[in-house]
Amino acid sequence: MKGMTIFDSLSLAWRTVRSNKLRTGITVAIIAFGIMALIGIITAIEAMNQSLKESFSSMGANAFNIRFKDSRVRFGGNNSDVKKTTRGRKEKKSNLDKPIQKEEAEYFKQNFNFPSAKVSIYRRGPGGQEVNYKDKKTNPQIVVWGGDENYLQVTGYAIEMGRNLNDLDQQSGRNVCLIGSNVAKTLFGDRPDKSIDKIVRIGGLPYRVIGLLKSKGSSAMLRQDDVVVTTYNNVRNFQNASRSYLIGVMVSNVNELEPSTGVATSVFRSVRRLKPLDEDNFVIEKSDKFAEMFISFLSSITGSAGAIGLITLIGAAIGLMNIMLVAVNERTKEVGLIKAIGGKSKNVRQQFLFESMIISLLGAIFGIILGVLVGNVFGLILKTGFVVPWAWVIVGVVICSVVGLIAGIYPAMKAARLNPIVALRYE
Repeated sequence: MKGMTIFDSLSLAWRTVRSNKLRTGITVAIIAFGIMALIGIITAIEAMNQSLKESFSSMGANAFNIRFKDSRVRFGGNNSDVKKTTRGRKEKKSNLDKPIQKEEAEYFKQNFNFPSAKVSIYRRGPGGQEVNYKDKKTNPQIVVWGGDENYLQVTGYAIEMGRNLNDLDQQSGRNVCLIGSNVAKTLFGDRPDKSIDKIVRIGGLPYRVIGLLKSKGSSAMLRQDDVVVTTYNNVRNFQNASRSYLIGVMVSNVNELEPSTGVATSVFRSVRRLKPLDEDNFVIEKSDKFAEMFISFLSSITGSAGAIGLITLIGAAIGLMNIMLVAVNERTKEVGLIKAIGGKSKNVRQQFLFESMIISLLGAIFGIILGVLVGNVFGLILKTGFVVPWAWVIVGVVICSVVGLIAGIYPAMKAARLNPIVALRYE
């Protein structure tokens, strides 16, 4: 009998909610927008995270690079280049901004004898370049890289057609290059194979195309197919090339990553002529370092999304409570009738609580559906799969249940305390 009473209260609450379509619709919309903001932003962030992981994983989890330690880009801490000794004198730190020279990189490559490791020397050339072929040209967004014979393998590129850079290209520094798939598509249309042995112009300089790179799937976050690769000896022809060389190392499997970085640190300290007490003036970064940095930045936005959703839901809870209080006043006579025919205060309380929770959960359902759809618009733009943040969907349902419960408690208790005789006389 008790279960039937609860069922009756639930059924009556549902009929009441359906009969007040306008009032219910407005309240459901307020709650739905709050949940939509929360779920939508988090879905979009998860889509961006997925895109970043896919983009950066192309380099491989078993690779790392060595770059010079530029104090201008350090996060937090003291950026001063001066430290105090125990005697109070001031002493210059190791030169953090000292670029890695070509000779240092080549010496490291010759002396890093870790088993099965591939070492590449490379250097970033200018970005924002136009590549021309006859009357066709790319957008000014092409990045030029100078590498060696191992560059493609260490950075996760593969050759679609043509050949790789060789020792003769490297030593002579001649004008040869490999082009990314986007560059080939722009200049040669549906026949990118025609690019091999053609002369293209990069920054006004003629280059013979010796190879076409396979697509790495450029995303909105990283344009990995908008590249031109030449030798690091040749990239010096460009005035605004990076002043420091980079070293990429790939080992055979992930388990060798930690020991290989240890050996690399030891060898490169020797290359840089650092004393035992000097701090490193270079940085070893694993391939997923930048992905983690971006993802941690995006995760901080999740807090903002939560705050936006929470503020909207607080507003929705106040609105819902106000509507339920109005409903109590409107249905005073109905409450009196329920009590007069034997209904208990508990039944009245249940009915109003159920009404409040039904409205909240309807808002949650519509808000979650809209939020997932809106968030996945970013998924389409970033070309990731359909993302559903299940954990946050459950959180959204729980939050809405709590909102409905809190917003309904006071009106339900007020209705339950009504005197049936006074309520029946209420006009």
